[in-house]
Amino acid sequence: MTVSNVSSTPPSLWWRSGAIYQIYPRSFQDSDGDGVGDLEGIIARLDYVADLGVDAIWISPVFPSPMADFGYDVSDYVAIDPMFGSLATFDRVVSEAHRRGLKVILDYVPNHTSDRHPWFIESRSSRDNPKRDWYVWRDAKPDGAAPTNWVSEFGGGAWSWDAPTAQFYYHAFLREQPDLNWRNPEVVAAMHDVLRFWLARGVDGFRVDAVHHLIEDADLTDDPPNPLWREGMAPARRFLRLHSMDRPEVHDAIAGMRAVVDEYGGDRLLIGEAYLPLDRLVLYYGGDLKGFHLPFNFHLITTPWNPTAITALVDAYEAKLPHGAWPNWVLGNHDRSRLASRIGDDQARVAAMLLLTLRGTPTLYQGDEIGMGDVPIPADRIQDPWEKNVPGLGLGRDPVRTPMQWDASDNAGFSSAEPWLPLSRDFAEVNVAAQSAAPGSILSLYRALLALRRAEPALSLGDYAPLIATEEVLAYERRFGPRRLLIVLNLTGRPARIEAPHSRVLLSTGSRRLGEEIAGTMAIAPNEGFIAEFAP
Repeated sequence: MTVSNVSSTPPSLWWRSGAIYQIYPRSFQDSDGDGVGDLEGIIARLDYVADLGVDAIWISPVFPSPMADFGYDVSDYVAIDPMFGSLATFDRVVSEAHRRGLKVILDYVPNHTSDRHPWFIESRSSRDNPKRDWYVWRDAKPDGAAPTNWVSEFGGGAWSWDAPTAQFYYHAFLREQPDLNWRNPEVVAAMHDVLRFWLARGVDGFRVDAVHHLIEDADLTDDPPNPLWREGMAPARRFLRLHSMDRPEVHDAIAGMRAVVDEYGGDRLLIGEAYLPLDRLVLYYGGDLKGFHLPFNFHLITTPWNPTAITALVDAYEAKLPHGAWPNWVLGNHDRSRLASRIGDDQARVAAMLLLTLRGTPTLYQGDEIGMGDVPIPADRIQDPWEKNVPGLGLGRDPVRTPMQWDASDNAGFSSAEPWLPLSRDFAEVNVAAQSAAPGSILSLYRALLALRRAEPALSLGDYAPLIATEEVLAYERRFGPRRLLIVLNLTGRPARIEAPHSRVLLSTGSRRLGEEIAGTMAIAPNEGFIAEFAP
């Protein structure tokens, strides 16, 4: 039996026991009637977020941007796009969030800028411009071809030709998103100053975008072909990106970011986005844990939804964590298919209980707490450049970025105008107002789970031990001192039976009553999950 040990992880840091809520600003709440969410909209909904019971909001990019990739192409790192508001508005977001006990985590996009950023405009102006080396420029091969076979994440080659200066520049994403050269100390200093700018304004941490792309092989070695790639898979997976991604030097860059964040106090948080196998992901905690506090763990999103696979994942993750490192779990975000669409409405309730009872910091994506699903996007409404570049492969992210569904009024209470992306047809039933009034709703379940997590150190900080993994049922224990809790989850639509220890029910996804005593052989209903306290 694997038992996690949290003795080296003191509970003083808020993010160890806290839960994080991701806000995608374009789709959270529109305050000015242009069909796009904004910072005033976030302020208007902070009471909802606080009442949900989370501890922090993570806000996706709100910086000035031409919006080629909807804010991830930054043209000014130290300002707010007028579409979202102003620096003064952002300061109010921070102060109003703090007043409600919520921390604020901001997206940080260090890998690339917009091609309209003043730095890149200078860089491409001439080969001898002082900022030329701020980006990754290379000569063509003798035959005029691109310097390497590296491919863009969004399809096509990762090198674009600049005719006026007769060189290629590198972009891991869109051609409008040229990569910064993190081997240049001036770039590093400038990007560290970006962190300081926002930390000085009271930001509590950062989620660092696409960090595994930050540095590429200095010798420009071609990536080898991926023998498992087949037609219909993402074009970027055609090669094994051994030389263009996840390079050893990235860890020094992360340690530098961490040192800046640590200048402002030990409770500031640094989260890293890197889709990597577990053995490589855990390296992003850094030597002596001086890298990311939390390298995002996305593996639950792609692991088969069955008890044995999930138990194996949890055991493998716990075993690979560096000593003293704190785990984290993610079941949804603005880039991946929504939870309810992946596993169904009934299992989405069970998944909520899984996410909020595993050991580690959970991150929720807006709308998952009301069971929102992927929304089909008509061809004439597609916004996502990934879908436009490689259509028909199911890579488009628009379906998971549709507006938050607040009530049954026009435009789901999101805006007085037509939203920038279409709403789900079910918004009249699947919305915050309707579910707030329904004790058995998934929103009510999320609120109860988050409240119980706050009240029970065994759930937020306790040890983890697996107990049962059958074809239907996953069960495990969380323990803090003498307090022991049992979590039982039926991950199928079939009834099941298990041998359960003597315990009393604290919370159920279904109709099992509070305080019900269980012991011995017991029936578990389809799609049921419950939390129970071990009897004395």
